[in-house]
Amino acid sequence: MKSINLSILIFFFSFAFNSFAAVILQYHHVSDDTPASTSISPLQFEAHMQYLADNSFRVVSLSELMNSIRKQQPIPDKTVAITFDDAYLDILTQGKPILDKFNYPFTIFINPGIINKESEHYLSWPQLKKMADEGVIIANHGFNHDSLARIPDNLTEVQWLEKHTTLLINAEKIIEEKTGQSWQYFAYPYGEYTPAIQQWIIENDFIAFSQQSGAVGLGTDLTAVPRFPASQPYDQLTSLHDKLHALPFSISLSDNNAETIFEVNTLKSVTFNVIVNDFRKAQLNCYVSGIGKQEIQWHPDNSFTINFNAPLPTGRVRANCTAQSKSNPSRYYWYSKPWLILKEGMQWYPL
Repeated sequence: MKSINLSILIFFFSFAFNSFAAVILQYHHVSDDTPASTSISPLQFEAHMQYLADNSFRVVSLSELMNSIRKQQPIPDKTVAITFDDAYLDILTQGKPILDKFNYPFTIFINPGIINKESEHYLSWPQLKKMADEGVIIANHGFNHDSLARIPDNLTEVQWLEKHTTLLINAEKIIEEKTGQSWQYFAYPYGEYTPAIQQWIIENDFIAFSQQSGAVGLGTDLTAVPRFPASQPYDQLTSLHDKLHALPFSISLSDNNAETIFEVNTLKSVTFNVIVNDFRKAQLNCYVSGIGKQEIQWHPDNSFTINFNAPLPTGRVRANCTAQSKSNPSRYYWYSKPWLILKEGMQWYPL
């Protein structure tokens, strides 16, 4: 009897890993008057929420989704979580009334150091406290909006992370003091991180959220949880449809392939280890920022290599890899790998 139950359990979780998915949407501004690259109009934001309602998506709190992954509990299909970065005032004035109309929970990642400056463009602590009391999750975006990947020349990596350990923990304490919440969720500023920072996240017992695209599943790495940007220019409903129906692509990277920071003209190829096999290898497509579609070389051990057909451009670069599901041909696995490509001499590009 025990062996039969174990077999059922293994089958069940295998099915859940490959077939059940959640998506986290990332927004910043809900406004017609803010920078387009971080904004969605109130009209279009309401269209997004209406699309979720019309198509029977299950919108849950970020904590419910993260608890499912931590406890390895099945995630019902068509699950969505909604997040905002940077605590802009228009999240309250323009976004929240729309979310309240649909009774959708959401999360705001904030920088306490910026909130303390009491800018008219950002939410205040009393506003955040009221929202927290109403069920909004208030989470950590760092004390200030500093990229953790950009280590000053006068500090070692260890010193830099020690400094930011203090800032991260202090930010979490302030959030708890001001709002009564402490989730130990952290959104990487600018989406910039390295393997050393991911290890730092583990050591400080946080879950970290990135800005590269991809669905979420039981095998998601909790040091780089993907979120789909849903502001302009990715705010069209056709684009939203593809994201909401994405499946988590179980891919791992090892050694140098896991690194994210490279000097321009030094990264020539990358190898991915594929775990999920519910797709045809010939249907895997990978596109890289600035250089387009790439040829894929498969290996006998179920890994594949991309030998880049041109130098990667400086800046934040991503490879987006998708493949049609064999078991559900209307759905696509989606994986994104970020790189930070520095100028010659390892000089950082502007933020």
